[in-house]
Amino acid sequence: MIRLKTEKQIEGIHKSCKMLSAMFREVIPLVKPGIQTIDIDRWVHNWIKRAGGKPAFLGYGSSKNPFPASICISINEEVIHGIPSKRKIREGDLVGLDCGIDLGGFISDQALSIEAGRVSAEVHKLNVTTMECLYKGISALCRGGRLLMLSRAVEAHAKSRGYGIVRDYCGHGVGFSLHEDPRVPNYPQGPNPRLNNGMVLAVEPMINLGKGDIELDDDGWTVLTKDRQISAHWEHTVAIIHDRVEILTERLEEFC
Repeated sequence: MIRLKTEKQIEGIHKSCKMLSAMFREVIPLVKPGIQTIDIDRWVHNWIKRAGGKPAFLGYGSSKNPFPASICISINEEVIHGIPSKRKIREGDLVGLDCGIDLGGFISDQALSIEAGRVSAEVHKLNVTTMECLYKGISALCRGGRLLMLSRAVEAHAKSRGYGIVRDYCGHGVGFSLHEDPRVPNYPQGPNPRLNNGMVLAVEPMINLGKGDIELDDDGWTVLTKDRQISAHWEHTVAIIHDRVEILTERLEEFC
């Protein structure tokens, strides 16, 4: 069931989103060759706590295998849900950062892929194209339209560049909890609800340099490209309010 939000509730979600984007602006410069991803996670955890929020990802999932960190850090062939560790970022890595904040019960969600040092031309092109897929999808949204308009826009742009689209994971509703209805796929398949005021969505294309096939790592969280080609991930939280689409998280494409 899609949970529509009131204007006041969207204001609360927007505050959470602004906090999240502010955190990203400060942590992105730390994403450099030589740093351990666990150190980035500790920095993020402390920043969110000092700001008065709660890390929305920490402890998420089943009681048997809850997510153990405050931010997902996925490198190269890791599509999403990478667990921070003592692994060091290397020159030329594509580093996906995905994080959410719970601010007084209102949840934000945002992701982007950072180029560590100098990446190859093909990796940079993939990253730029994935960011473009995000905005083309958002631009296709309008009140009274249908959700899969977004999906068609994302798929068309990714396919025009010859990239694979991850189908097993997709965007989602957000705001009261981390994952809500509806599913927001990056390809036209499944339910196609009409878009209405009060809908808050996490739009997040996951685009691969190779094919779209993925597999789950033994840790139960990290999603990998099956062909071990590099993947990029970009995400915004958006709301439909006053008959228009508003991006609630801040634009960070200058880091692409």
